Amino acid sequence: MDFLTILGLMAGALTTIAFLPQMYKTWQSKSAKDVSFVMLITFMSGLLLWLVYGLALNALPIIIANGICFIFNLIILVLKIKYK
Repeated sequence: MDFLTILGLMAGALTTIAFLPQMYKTWQSKSAKDVSFVMLITFMSGLLLWLVYGLALNALPIIIANGICFIFNLIILVLKIKYK
């Protein structure tokens, strides 16, 4: 793996794990009232577009980071709907 791929994987890992505390807090508290529905939908749309872009370029860091981040945000969205 070259340096730029490693750099991209590290950046993707950090931005992806940033959502773990929110997901955990939402799950633990059974409340997502402070999480904006519009923000989640907008952000997930952007993640989906980044994922398609990464797939088109066959760019592993973009695919992995945005795929996992999309799943994490989908979980937060499901929790927001469930605990509404």
